[in-house]
Amino acid sequence: MSRSGLIVSFYGILAATAVAWGALRGQANIFIYSPSSTARVGAHPSYGMGQLVSSLGIGIAIGLLVVLLTRVVQERYAWARMLHNEFRHRLGPLDGQEILLLALASSVGEECFFRGALLSHMQAVLPGFAGTFFAILGSSMVFGLLHIGPGVRFLPWTISSLGVGLLLGSVYVGMGDLLGPIAIHFTVNYLNLQDIVRRQMEA
Repeated sequence: MSRSGLIVSFYGILAATAVAWGALRGQANIFIYSPSSTARVGAHPSYGMGQLVSSLGIGIAIGLLVVLLTRVVQERYAWARMLHNEFRHRLGPLDGQEILLLALASSVGEECFFRGALLSHMQAVLPGFAGTFFAILGSSMVFGLLHIGPGVRFLPWTISSLGVGLLLGSVYVGMGDLLGPIAIHFTVNYLNLQDIVRRQMEA
């Protein structure tokens, strides 16, 4: 199977697992944040085109801010440049289609699983504000722990993934849908992968 096929298969399975997980626990639509508590934090009873556009726009804007912060950190700290170089060597050559596919598949698959299914499941364990806090933190910790690289030098990646997970979880709860987190995730992955490839060509 080609690399593109593997990417689509892996993240497709991840998204399908999230949908099945939601269905098993009675959550018909993991795209919409719907905590079990009647005192719903961040819930949006009405959902339409305006909400979609708002979530998409806010998600892209936040994603651009995260990318800008990434660039600033890379310019100022040697460990960030080293980590960027490690990813460059490990990813190998990527063309424009593969970058788009990887960014899109990973953003949809991971957000469906970590926010749509895992966060919602953890929130149902402890309803109310405390449960929402527990769900955001817990799902972010799992997200961070699954972004562990081979060696201590990848520790900043794990820590930053935890921080980004907290951001994504908060946006999911605050905006009430997965489009915002997906837009953030896609924007960050797409632009950072493009930067990695650009630097490969310059090296």
